[in-house]
Amino acid sequence: MFSKGQIIFGVLFFIVFAIIIGFMYRKDLKLHKRFYSGSMWILLAFIGFILFIVGIKFFL
Repeated sequence: MFSKGQIIFGVLFFIVFAIIIGFMYRKDLKLHKRFYSGSMWILLAFIGFILFIVGIKFFL
């Protein structure tokens, strides 16, 4: 389905992309802590809401 060259390119692209994303995340870590400090509560509220909906569907 894929040639050997395409598979090599895909693997190398994924590795380089993951390294660049990790480097950029570490570079912006101070900004993330400052501007997104309360985002964990929003995530927990969203997960709780989804669990609430699933609970209603399960019990009714």
